[in-house]
Amino acid sequence: MRYTPGRTGSAARAAAVLALGLGLGTGLTGCSSGAPADEVSVDAKAASAPPVAPPGRYRTLFEPCRAVPQPVLKDLLPGAAALPDAERNKAYRGSAAVTYDTDRRVGCTWRADTPDTSHRLALDIERVVSYDTAVSDDDRAKEVYARKQLAAGIPLPTVPPTASATATPTTPPGTTTQQTQASATTSPTPGSPDGTAADATGLEPRLLEGLGETSFLDDALGTVGANGHQRTVSVVFRTSNVIVTVSYREQTTGAAEAPDSRELQEKARNLARLLAERLEE
Repeated sequence: MRYTPGRTGSAARAAAVLALGLGLGTGLTGCSSGAPADEVSVDAKAASAPPVAPPGRYRTLFEPCRAVPQPVLKDLLPGAAALPDAERNKAYRGSAAVTYDTDRRVGCTWRADTPDTSHRLALDIERVVSYDTAVSDDDRAKEVYARKQLAAGIPLPTVPPTASATATPTTPPGTTTQQTQASATTSPTPGSPDGTAADATGLEPRLLEGLGETSFLDDALGTVGANGHQRTVSVVFRTSNVIVTVSYREQTTGAAEAPDSRELQEKARNLARLLAERLEE
């Protein structure tokens, strides 16, 4: 037996037991006995931090003035065909909206006029970003979209009734229950500038299906001058954290009839579907 100076057998065993009790034995603990106290504190805070909401699907936006093919523009702007070459080309190029951050919001406007009619097409594309780490970009986009829908006079979907309560409309942040309820009775009616006519045409402002994650259509008819008419059809849809608005307006003067609601709606919806496919590329 090897002799260890200054330590007897019983003393050595006692030291070993003490080391085990204090967790100082090699391989028995996950950290060394010399870890600073501030490092342990930092690890504890990191473990208790709340999760960060996920970012939206989209980080950039496409160039809107190049997003509409020329054959589509020819259909939407029939008056451009009669313009001189330079003016026709300018009409098809469109005018980009002035924005401060093209990764957050972009837009483009096209217009073509004739003596009797005027057509205007406008795109607005917004990428919503939440600066609250507890709220995702998608959830913030849902709030922005809901406010647009209410502004169009289209009620939000209602909560299914339960055994103890009747259905109540969902209300986005910043919107009162009274505003939500009022929107259900103030939807404008195509063909009626003041929105008071009976609404039974199937072309009234309404929710749409099969376009983005959620979408709606607005249709408003007004008067211009003594006997002119102006109809504006807007299609708004949301996909993840991007909201797209297609606004198509036709204005007539003189004895020309009011713009046809069905035709304008069909053209605006077809363009919106084309843009929704562009977002999926």
